[in-house]
Amino acid sequence: MENVVVLIVGAGPAGLATAACLTQLSIPYVIVEREDCSESLWRNRAYDRLKLHLAKEFCELPHISYPADAPTYIPKALFVKYLDDYTECFNIQPKYLTSVESSTYDNDKKVWSIVVHDMTECKRINFKAKFLVVASGENSAENIPVMSGLQNFQGETIHSSRYKSGKSFSSKSVLVIGSGNSRMEIAYDLATHGVNTSIVIRSPNGESMLNDNGLPTKEYLNHWKGENKLYCAGLARRGLAGIASDAKNIANDIKSVISSMSI
Repeated sequence: MENVVVLIVGAGPAGLATAACLTQLSIPYVIVEREDCSESLWRNRAYDRLKLHLAKEFCELPHISYPADAPTYIPKALFVKYLDDYTECFNIQPKYLTSVESSTYDNDKKVWSIVVHDMTECKRINFKAKFLVVASGENSAENIPVMSGLQNFQGETIHSSRYKSGKSFSSKSVLVIGSGNSRMEIAYDLATHGVNTSIVIRSPNGESMLNDNGLPTKEYLNHWKGENKLYCAGLARRGLAGIASDAKNIANDIKSVISSMSI
């Protein structure tokens, strides 16, 4: 059993930003990540053409800015380097290949009990944490909707997280389904590679901290704080600016709670 003050789940931008803000306040933490690297979505599952869709000043994590000569819209490779430099600057050391299996709150002891699986050592570890921060990401899992006839489709079907470039689809016909930024950018990338590209958009249909889709039930701006010292970072669909805001709010709230407990 390991006793920790804060346990952060996820070493993407939200988890790293929260860790950095806690470091600035001298609050100890442990950060676990189920993949074998940090920011795995950006590093391994993003298409080649990807750039951040907002200007760089709206895409910075707390306490560190982009280099002065960085372009207005940051490309994927530069963003990954920024995150790597960020991790090094704040000496963030995630426990990789470590997945959370369960978490329960002990009302008597006022602590979280989190069981994780260390895939490297093939063992389970039980953490006791005063604070739990969920920073597992909005897009960490593929979501392919059930569509009639898809099982009989003879062509290739892939999720956007496995798309790299339109080069391999040259001279083919491709249907892109979705309404997000990646839909437009992937469609544009396909078109520039000579692909016959079509788009379909479906409008969205209209106490737990997260709903069935893994997103906060509370409205923005109060989404980041749940009950029993449970927090979520980067799950409000507000991009990197929202991640930065969540990280600061969470770290400051934890600091406030710790200060009140020590009086």
